[in-house]
Amino acid sequence: MPETPSETTRLPFEIDARIDPTLVTAHAGVPLVIELFRRVGAAQVVNDAVRIKQRQRGLMPAQLVETLIALWTAGGDRCQDLQTLRADTALAALLDYELPAATTMRDFLEGFHVEDLPLLHSGEKTSVPAESVPLAGVGAANRRILAAVQQSAPQTIATLDVDATLLEAHKRTAAVTYEGMRGYQPVVVVGAEQDLIVHDEFRDGNVPAGCGNARILERAVARLPPGLTQIFVRGDSALYEQAVLAWCEAPKREIEYAISADMSPPLRAEIGRLPASAWQLDREEPDVIREWAEVPYVPEDGDHRKDRPCVRRYLAVRVRKRQGELFMDGNTVKHFAIVTNREGDGLTLIRWHREKAGTVEHAHHVLKNELAAAALPSGKFGANAAWFRLNVLTYNLLSALKRLALPGDLSTARPKRLRFLVFNTVGKVIHHARQTWLRLTTAVQQELLVLARSKILALSPT
Repeated sequence: MPETPSETTRLPFEIDARIDPTLVTAHAGVPLVIELFRRVGAAQVVNDAVRIKQRQRGLMPAQLVETLIALWTAGGDRCQDLQTLRADTALAALLDYELPAATTMRDFLEGFHVEDLPLLHSGEKTSVPAESVPLAGVGAANRRILAAVQQSAPQTIATLDVDATLLEAHKRTAAVTYEGMRGYQPVVVVGAEQDLIVHDEFRDGNVPAGCGNARILERAVARLPPGLTQIFVRGDSALYEQAVLAWCEAPKREIEYAISADMSPPLRAEIGRLPASAWQLDREEPDVIREWAEVPYVPEDGDHRKDRPCVRRYLAVRVRKRQGELFMDGNTVKHFAIVTNREGDGLTLIRWHREKAGTVEHAHHVLKNELAAAALPSGKFGANAAWFRLNVLTYNLLSALKRLALPGDLSTARPKRLRFLVFNTVGKVIHHARQTWLRLTTAVQQELLVLARSKILALSPT
């Protein structure tokens, strides 16, 4: 007699109602990230600098931060997910402390919120508060990670890619963004060479992306580790303001940049006057043709000082549909432009500017979709700012782990792949002869974790 559909789709096992007290964890690779956090000295910085006046049930600030790092590394993204992680007694044994409850974590995060902080920016309808002391402490821990990576894998060049992103929040305390939803609009600065977030600034959703970017760049450069000899800046049109350009061009700083320019009527008119011979092929795509040209344009509100150490160049990009087809807005052609103080081939500079899509936009994607930056926990600004910065710290820890401890074929792996291969590994914790042992289930994962841990412990402790 043939089997019924329900019988053929049912897997051949039953769930045993009994609980096995054996210490088994599904997250045997997570402690690697925590051990790296401690080894580079970031945990000690948190304990020293993050002082929050509240009852924390015996846990140190770094242990609370480590719990969030473990939660996000394992794939959780909300405080209530700690209920599942707390049940993992084997993981707690590996970390050497009992993981806190969700209420304890919420209290910790809300301790970052401080009313009436000084304002970095004050406008008619928007403001940007300064960081609270605990939030600055997390920033100091983040800088310790940057320094550790630079010490072990030094670079001489830093390309800083700057961009803001929107985080939706359903709390009434959140401001309305330009897209009409309530939320926040933090800015991050990514060091492209190391894939590390150098600086972040958490802001209300109604603060324009073009607000205060000279200050953000200045703070990002100040947070770079020693050993760098050349700094570049790339950004979209939010950075296209006189204050940013002048700051980059200041004597003894002379940072080279490429920034998207606003398509103002005078610039558009100048592009329209270019002869056909000025346009050169960028690349041909199935539906469009991309061309570029150098534009002899000097904005009326530009800086015309004769002592300015560089010449600003405007490079235009023209995108045309094939066979006279129209874009969605009804136009047959689109124009874009960048301003740069760099010398060299214009097309090479345009393509270099485009590369920021693979750095800072990638960082936004990982923070929001593969970590937990989008799952803001509170109606309090300071708690959400701490949540975001701790996600930044976790992002940097994972980048540091790839560069300092994992094999080269994982150097570009995103968190979800690292979870599959490394973090969410099954292991059994055994206590024997006053020692704790972690027994893994496969030789491949054992080899990977042993290699990574040996590299972490070989790092010079800081």
